[in-house]
Amino acid sequence: MRDPRADRPAETGARASVEAIFREEHGRLLAALVRRFGDLDLAEEVASEAVEAALVRWPVDGVPPNPGGWLMTTARRRAVDRLRRDKAYAARLAILQVEADRAEPVPPAEAGDGLPDERLRLFFTCSHPALSAEDRGALMLRCLGGLTTPEVARAFLVPPATVAKRIVRAKKKISQARIPFRVPGPDELPERLPGVLQVVYSIFTEGYAASAGPDLQRLDLAEEAIRLARILRRLLPAEREVAGLLALMLLIHARRAARTGTGGELVLLDEQDRGRWDRAMIEEGLALVPAALTGGPPGPYGVQAAIAALHDEAADVATTDWPQIVALYDVLLALTPSPIVEVNRAAAVALRDGPAAGLALLDALAAEPRLRAYTPYATARADLLERLGRRAEAAAAYRQALALAGTEPERAHLRRRLAALESPGEA
Repeated sequence: MRDPRADRPAETGARASVEAIFREEHGRLLAALVRRFGDLDLAEEVASEAVEAALVRWPVDGVPPNPGGWLMTTARRRAVDRLRRDKAYAARLAILQVEADRAEPVPPAEAGDGLPDERLRLFFTCSHPALSAEDRGALMLRCLGGLTTPEVARAFLVPPATVAKRIVRAKKKISQARIPFRVPGPDELPERLPGVLQVVYSIFTEGYAASAGPDLQRLDLAEEAIRLARILRRLLPAEREVAGLLALMLLIHARRAARTGTGGELVLLDEQDRGRWDRAMIEEGLALVPAALTGGPPGPYGVQAAIAALHDEAADVATTDWPQIVALYDVLLALTPSPIVEVNRAAAVALRDGPAAGLALLDALAAEPRLRAYTPYATARADLLERLGRRAEAAAAYRQALALAGTEPERAHLRRRLAALESPGEA
C-alpha cells in the first residue's frame, strides 16, 4: 500500500508556491478582476477559488510556467461561470461596468512607460470620499495590500473584529454608491491622494517590520510599496508628498541588509554595519528630499524623509544630529499628532538629553490606549529603564514587550535582553 505521507512534501511545496505567488500577484489579480467585472466581492471570491484550485492541481500537475496567468485565467473563468448562472447579477454588473467606463478619463501617463497598473486604479477607487477614512484604509490594506486582518489591525492599533466590520462596511458602500473604477481627475486628486499614500506606506511598514512570523522583514511587501510609489511619482511628478513618501521608503529600505544578522537575528540601529547599507538607494532617496520640502509648507512624508536622511548621512549613532531630528519631530507632531510620533520623538530626546528625559516623555504617554499593544513603546521604556539602572522595572517592561512582540527575531532579542538583566552575574 502506498504511504499517503509520500505526497506530503509535494503538497507542502505546492502550497508554499501558491502562497508565495498569491502574495506577489494578489493585488494585481484582484484589480484586474474588478476592472473586468466591476464587483469587489465577486473578485475576492473567485480569486480565492483560483487559489484553492491551484492547491489541488499544482501538486499533481506541477507549478505552471506562468503561475500568475494561471490564477488569472482560472479566476476569470469562475467569474464568468457564476455570472452565467445568475442573469440578474450579470445584468447589474453590466450596468456598473458601463457607468465606470463612461466616467473614466484616460490618464496621459498610460500612453508610455509610466503606465500605472490596475492596482493604483483600485487604490483610488477605495479612497473615494464617500467612504470614511477608517473604512477605506482598512479595505485598501486588506484587499489591495494583501495584508491579513490581524496585520491591518496592527497598522491601526485596533482589534481585528473592528477591522473586519470596517471592510464589510466599505465594500457595501462602494456597491451602493456605484463608485467607478478609475483614477480621479485633477480636481479630485488632493482629497484622494493622502489615503493612497497612507496605504502604500502601511504596506511598506508591514514589510519593514512584520507584525508576525519567523522573519523580521517581509522584503516583498516593502519592495512592492516602493514600486507603487515609483509609479505614483511618474504619474504625479508635481506632488511633493509623493516625492517625500518615495524618499522616506528608499532611505529606510536602504538599511535592510544590516537590520538582521547571519541567522536572521535583529540588529539594532546603533549596532548595524553601515557599510552594508545600500548607498545607491540612499543617494536616490536623498536626491528626492529637496523636492519634498520645497515649494510650500512641508508635508508629513517630507518631514519623515528628512529625519531618515539625517540617520543615513551620519557615520554612527553618536554623531547623528539629534537636536535637528527632535526639531523635525516637533514639526511632524504639529502636522500629524500621534502617540506613535510621540514615542519616536521621546527616543530621539533620550539620545539628545539623556535617558531620564526620554523616559519622562514615555511615561507621560502611559494612559494612551493605542500604545498598550504597541511593542516599540514597551521596548523603548525597557531600554531606557535599563540604561538608568532600574533593573527590576526594566525586566517588567521587557516582559511586557515580549508578550506583544509578533516576530521571532523580536522575541529572541527581547529574551536575550531580559536574560541579561535577570542573570546573577550581571547584577
